[in-house]
Amino acid sequence: MRSRRLVVSAAVVVAASVGFIPGMAQAAGPAAGPSAPAAKGVSAPGADLAKLGAADVKTFHSPKEHSVRKALPAAKGKASGSATAQGAETVAAGNPDLGLVLNAQSDTAHSVDLRAQVLSAPGATLKITYDWGDGTTDGSDAYPNQEVSLKHTYAELGEYNVKVTVTDVTNQVEVVNELPLSTVGSDFTPYAPTRLLDTRDGTGAPRGMVQAYSAVKVKIAGNGKIPAGVTAVALNVTATNTSNPGHVTAYPGGSNRPTTSNLNFEANQTVPNMVVVPVGKDGTVELYNGSWTPVDLIADITGYFTRSAANGYTPMTPVRAVDTRSGQGAPQGQVPGRTAIGVQLGGWYVPANATAVALNVTVTNPRQDGHLTAYPSGQQAPNTSNVNFKAMQTVANSVIVPVGSDGKVNVFNGAWAGTDVIVDVVGYYSPDSSGALMTMEPFRWLDTRSWGKGPMYARGYIWMPMSTKDKGITAVVLNTTVTNTRSDGFLSVAPDTNRLADYENDTDVFPARPTASTLNWTSGKTVPNLVQASTGANGIVDVWNQSWDTTDLIVDLFGYYDTK
Repeated sequence: MRSRRLVVSAAVVVAASVGFIPGMAQAAGPAAGPSAPAAKGVSAPGADLAKLGAADVKTFHSPKEHSVRKALPAAKGKASGSATAQGAETVAAGNPDLGLVLNAQSDTAHSVDLRAQVLSAPGATLKITYDWGDGTTDGSDAYPNQEVSLKHTYAELGEYNVKVTVTDVTNQVEVVNELPLSTVGSDFTPYAPTRLLDTRDGTGAPRGMVQAYSAVKVKIAGNGKIPAGVTAVALNVTATNTSNPGHVTAYPGGSNRPTTSNLNFEANQTVPNMVVVPVGKDGTVELYNGSWTPVDLIADITGYFTRSAANGYTPMTPVRAVDTRSGQGAPQGQVPGRTAIGVQLGGWYVPANATAVALNVTVTNPRQDGHLTAYPSGQQAPNTSNVNFKAMQTVANSVIVPVGSDGKVNVFNGAWAGTDVIVDVVGYYSPDSSGALMTMEPFRWLDTRSWGKGPMYARGYIWMPMSTKDKGITAVVLNTTVTNTRSDGFLSVAPDTNRLADYENDTDVFPARPTASTLNWTSGKTVPNLVQASTGANGIVDVWNQSWDTTDLIVDLFGYYDTK
């Protein structure tokens, strides 16, 4: 069994009634937007990530009737010296009510909370032992009719058979009850980029545009080599042939459609966005067209999640790996049309055994319309896409892509002319990483249009306490959207070096401004992008407006990565 780097901490996050919603801060220096005190936050009711993730909670029960009773060897030995077998029956008959009732709950990715109700006659001397099914055990003293609670963290996700034994030393008898249970976190398995849906040619659904205010189902479970037990999927969803503004919402098949959105589009736009979305009980994901006219939709898979041990997630403070404008990580100069560049990530920016990476890929200065495709080295470029662009447009998209055996990822320029490419690394998946995905009902964490504090300040940031008391939560899955933009700019997302107490006590310092970008926009545009953001050492995520004017920000929460 391989080892995992585990973090175990108190399962408490900012309480819904006493927590905080994001605070706002503004950098020193010139700004076109409204003024504000430097690096000051504003508190308001927040949310508890663990409670929001309650959709993944599982409960398990084994009644007293499942208890198996037997005499201990000492009792049998004592009876064997007696004249008849009746002596053995008499010894083993002591404490006839001895039994165990087992209840367990899995509400964090790797852990279970087990409650053992010990049923016994008064006055017995009892000991209880736990065999967790993973090669580890625990033990303690117990008292008659006591409920003993214990939390256990598994290194590997999966199914386990827990065996609890209560021993009555006085009467030399024991009772065993067993409880099959499973963890609820999900690990990631990379999947070669593959097109699962294209309504333009009938791939994955009947050919034809998705009608206004309607949804199309995408088969996930059992499609190709995707297993039946898949819990969530990583898809790049693209809207094209749009004739009016609208949005796309991805959600589990057969469930109620949430009010959040995953990508926004305007007329005559082709817009992609990465989504990490739970799979419905029917094995599908639904994509809803929130426009009053039809659109074509495309969905490309790059990986899936299951409750079996595979690859956990490790978030990073975003780091720039490639910038062809300066020659960082690739030859200086634009990537020629219909050409790919290889990006060395394994062993450099991520461990050599990383199986997939979470990137933010940006195209800038393109000379023609086109697209970028990210894919593992060692294979031909697939017919999928990750970033779609117009000539002279700067656009970014989140990418989750498998890594080739040599640690490289290729980025293919599908245009017929050159473009500059920027690649920022935000995290990776590996067998040694312990962050398991916890999905949840999509939740609108922040909307500056309605929060009463106004839009983001120019060159300022909003700090969001996400997991300030639960260090087991290491990253959050967010969809960030900018709207009402008043100048060109870009958004950055990074962990905050301040603690929550620093903001509460006015001892915070202005964080170092990040250089990696999450999404880019031009004035007047509404632009979304997925970000798997590290919560850092202090559980606070900062979102930076890197433009010189104000913008509104929307943040939707879709899940988090939990190590405990």
